[in-house]
Amino acid sequence: MMMRQTAALFVDAYRELNSRKLFWVTLMLSGLVVAAFAAVGIDKQGFTILWFRLDFIPLNSDILSPALLYKTMFLSLGLKIWLAWIAAILALITTAGMIPDLIAGGSIEMMLSKPVSRIRLFLTKYAAGLLFVTFQVGVFSLASFFVIGVRGGEWEPALLLAIPLVVAFFSFLFCMCVLFGLLTRSTIASLLLTLLFWFFIFILNAADGALVQWRSMAEAQRDALVRQVAQAEGNTRQLLIAERRSLGEELPEDYHPTEEEVAGVNPFLKGLRDKRASAEKTAAQAAKWSGILFAAKTIVPKTGETIDLLERTLISMADLEALTGSSDMPRQTTVDEQTAEVEFSQYDLSMRSATILRERSVLWILGTSFAFEAVVLALSCVIFARRDF
Repeated sequence: MMMRQTAALFVDAYRELNSRKLFWVTLMLSGLVVAAFAAVGIDKQGFTILWFRLDFIPLNSDILSPALLYKTMFLSLGLKIWLAWIAAILALITTAGMIPDLIAGGSIEMMLSKPVSRIRLFLTKYAAGLLFVTFQVGVFSLASFFVIGVRGGEWEPALLLAIPLVVAFFSFLFCMCVLFGLLTRSTIASLLLTLLFWFFIFILNAADGALVQWRSMAEAQRDALVRQVAQAEGNTRQLLIAERRSLGEELPEDYHPTEEEVAGVNPFLKGLRDKRASAEKTAAQAAKWSGILFAAKTIVPKTGETIDLLERTLISMADLEALTGSSDMPRQTTVDEQTAEVEFSQYDLSMRSATILRERSVLWILGTSFAFEAVVLALSCVIFARRDF
């Protein structure tokens, strides 16, 4: 009996969402995005869009495989722009009115007159909102799966992980939307407050990304200077030993010139050592502030990191290296021995940043985010169960 009542409530909530035109508009737009993916191609001659060849793009299938091209387009355009931004906003607009309409439109009295608990009614409505997103993301991901399989020549079942990841990402925002809907009883207010909360997370992620970039630059500079100082010291010691032996001095096999002797011969070494010490201090500060913000992010949902989990699965570090730089791009950050000027390698910085972000555990990303959602839902259930409508 309980299961039948819950199913009836669930179907009723879903029909309410399905009747809204935005549901079908979003579905058609998803189809257009997938069609745009399918129109792009790459072969040994270069890029194509439908029957048009784009000769100005200096890439071909020998440099970038069709499968990697389509997976990259799906991640950067389909996932991060369409699903995680545009479609998510459309889904919030569609579902934001579920709770306010229920408690402000008079239908709450009819629902509460039935032998259904308030918490079950609330959670059923919440699940129906997530089902809306699941259906939208499922259609898009399945269509993209077939496009990558047919056009890219690689059938990638892991791509379907986009469905639970995007639904989880949306649920972190939707739980706040229903809480704001309960508190304000206004669709517009709950939507605006949710978008404001999302913007706060976006700013937090942007600050985190900036600190990761700073940390990568500081560590790249530190490592380059450590290598350069070691190389300069080694070369200078060898030069000193060779000069003394050429003058007829008998030196033991394990003889090593002192640091003062080395610094006296090489006039550039002091500047390198000073800059190394400064770089080590800066790297320690960058790691400290990055760790502080990492700890602060623990209490809020990780929307960006949740979406990026799919990239970890689809794009290996080897693929990422191929996408990051060309074969003639410098792989390491270097230092000019005479001027102590650091020349950063964009490839080095990109790979360092990617490594830092990929080292963040799935448990931290999803576990703390679901814990946040559970707390918000528990608070919403208490409010919904106790409020006099």
